[in-house]
Amino acid sequence: MSARRLDQANVLAHTRRWLEHAVIGLNLCPFAKSVYAKEQVHYAVYDGVDEAEFLALLRDQLLELDAADPQQRDTTLLIAPLLYAEFLDFNAMLPRAQRVLRKSGLDGVFQIASFHPGYVFADAAPNDMANFTNRAPFPMLHLLREDSVSRAVAAYPDAQDIYDRNIATLRTLGLSGWQALECGPLP
Repeated sequence: MSARRLDQANVLAHTRRWLEHAVIGLNLCPFAKSVYAKEQVHYAVYDGVDEAEFLALLRDQLLELDAADPQQRDTTLLIAPLLYAEFLDFNAMLPRAQRVLRKSGLDGVFQIASFHPGYVFADAAPNDMANFTNRAPFPMLHLLREDSVSRAVAAYPDAQDIYDRNIATLRTLGLSGWQALECGPLP
């Protein structure tokens, strides 16, 4: 089933499975479990294919997150299952997303993390398991509160080691282990 035939419920179910099995299950983000368990994660699905509309929705989601009580909505996942099938197109959009953040006046209040089914770090081979730290079932932007990130990092011992630990975890897991999680892109 291609992403173009998925309905919103399937997109959300698959995203939650990725969060539960990979992000939380592998402890790739030790800060995710708490906000997920407290249901403080907001999901916004963009079902179109127009980048200008997507970036307008990004702006709206940033403003909504800013207005929300952090105890109710601490973070947002903006998911674009039909847009940016190619990682390079997604990657080329990221500076424009950062510009939306700056123009909204919320730079320093929020940060944007990026995830894509074909994510490849600049210094990594395409098949390197290190890339899977940022691989998700769909292209998505994670909108994070700077205050929440700062508190989480301060409370977590050796936070600077998370990235290296994640790479080691994923390389040990291997591609077959990742596929067994059933949280990657749908076939």
